[in-house]
Amino acid sequence: MQLFYYLYFFSRFAFYKKPKRESSMQHAVSVIVCARDEAQNLADNLPEVLQQDYKSTFEVVAVNDNSFDDSKYVLEYLSKPFRNLRPIELKQEARLIQGKKFPLSMGIKESKYELLLLTDADCKPAGKNWIELMQDAFSNGKEIALGYGAYYKKPGLLNKLIRFETFISALQYFSYALAGMPYMGVGRNLAYRKELFFRNKGFSSHNQLPGGDDDLFINKVATKTNTAIVVDAEAFTYSEPKTSWVQWRSQKTRHYSTSKHYKSKHKFWLGLYAAAHFLFYPLLVVAAVFYCWWIALSVFAFRLIIQGIVYSKSMKKLDEKDLVWLYPLLDIWQWFYYLFFANTLFKKPGNNWK
Repeated sequence: MQLFYYLYFFSRFAFYKKPKRESSMQHAVSVIVCARDEAQNLADNLPEVLQQDYKSTFEVVAVNDNSFDDSKYVLEYLSKPFRNLRPIELKQEARLIQGKKFPLSMGIKESKYELLLLTDADCKPAGKNWIELMQDAFSNGKEIALGYGAYYKKPGLLNKLIRFETFISALQYFSYALAGMPYMGVGRNLAYRKELFFRNKGFSSHNQLPGGDDDLFINKVATKTNTAIVVDAEAFTYSEPKTSWVQWRSQKTRHYSTSKHYKSKHKFWLGLYAAAHFLFYPLLVVAAVFYCWWIALSVFAFRLIIQGIVYSKSMKKLDEKDLVWLYPLLDIWQWFYYLFFANTLFKKPGNNWK
């Protein structure tokens, strides 16, 4: 069952080559950034967005969502040298709309251009051509572009585990999109058309949930024909990873709280892979002990080779090359990951989207 996933789904991304386009059109782009009490992040990262090397027109709509820190003054300071920065100040909480959805909706409503490129205040583009590369995916009727939101490489075990989990998530949503079953994107690096947002009434179908402004919206509106992926290294965004297990667990609780609202077919395919992966190691031990150890280990070795080929090619695409030689151990860790985070699927997250 796992070989089916690696050969049918994940190999599509591992051997993916960016399609060549005979012509490329530059679109006017509205970059949307929402922030709550993130003055330092805005000061550190927003200039990198504002100074993109993009020949066509673009604006940066920065929505300050009821911040109590100096976010307002940071945006006022940056708007003087950068005329393409448009700060929006929200001074009242939205009733009955939880999380990030209201400030993001306001930013989209106030944006000037049809093409929307979303990121977070704690994210920094990998290069000066981030906007250029993300908008270049919008051709032949495409309405959605899925990007990669990476984390900075830091010393320590936790950093490697966070980046491996982020890699696995990206491998899945990129591969499913290439297989004609797009099911999610990440708000750290995501683009779609404004008309698509309003045609589907924005986030109205899940306004009652704190999360889902990225994955649930994409799960609802993405199709096999309207979705593209962007995996150019300069098109990545980078964020600071969590530095404690408690912070990371809290973050994953918030993320996984929305997955139970995915379409049934997506829950089936994602759940089947997780179940097959979780059962593999216990059944491997049982087979080795009670049946034939060398046959069990041969099967394990064959799976490890296929997995290694897919992982190594995919990790190189996503600039996670330092994890390649650790993948056997990280795959075992994934089994414990299922145990540690299984109950987060049933927890109700807090309302604070920050």
